[in-house]
Amino acid sequence: MARISDKSKNENNLFSFGTNPSSGMDRAFTILDLIARQPCRVVDITKALNIPWATVHRTTKKLEKAQFISRDETTNRYEIGARMWYLGSSYLSNNKALTSSLEYLARAIKIRNADVQIVERIGNYSVVIHAEKRQQHPISKAQYGHHLPLHSGSKGHVLLAFSHSDFIDEYLSHPLDALTAKTVTDPHQLRAILDEVRENKFSMTFADVQPHTGSMAAPIFDNLNNIAGCVCFVYLSNLANDESACEELKQNLMVMSHNISNDLGWRPTINTNQ
Repeated sequence: MARISDKSKNENNLFSFGTNPSSGMDRAFTILDLIARQPCRVVDITKALNIPWATVHRTTKKLEKAQFISRDETTNRYEIGARMWYLGSSYLSNNKALTSSLEYLARAIKIRNADVQIVERIGNYSVVIHAEKRQQHPISKAQYGHHLPLHSGSKGHVLLAFSHSDFIDEYLSHPLDALTAKTVTDPHQLRAILDEVRENKFSMTFADVQPHTGSMAAPIFDNLNNIAGCVCFVYLSNLANDESACEELKQNLMVMSHNISNDLGWRPTINTNQ
């Protein structure tokens, strides 16, 4: 039986649509967000979003008919449907940052010993829009489509650091969940981390997403000097203890993010933090 955890309920409060939306469109968006994070039944959606059962049932039926979601007849759980995949794939096919990243990765034979991710901020999450394995051992939560709250992981810190100050203030005003014992959830400590990330255009964390993995990330900027995403390398603990290997990864990361930004039209400017 599907059950929406208390953590998932708290995470939903971080979405811009909020809970118990009044308009039909906001309600549909909120339900799609919830189902994307965790397949669930009508009763689960009702409990998680505090929306009447009849309203949820009517909305999910409309979304199902339009193929935005689909229902598993065995479990009665709704999952993201084919039309959402179609919309998402259309977005990725026209994503300039991703296109430039794939072209770079096709030539980047020096990048090794880590899983490579191209990541964007979607709402309050860092979302992997492309992933490649450049090491032998499997790493969970590193694959295409995986998402994490912005206060966790090097990619989240980069994407949050270069977001608008109003967004940062709003994000840090909410209670933040710890994924591990090393996840930083204190707003004051996070602000200090974000300041450092902005100054260095680089972030490196260890064991704050999973106890046995570390990561490093650097921003990708567009022609307007806005952040377009980030490049992230994820690796296992044995490499995290190898200083020379980490330094080699960092150099490859910085070159990659810089070159992709250049391809997008970014140029260093005076009197900006980018």
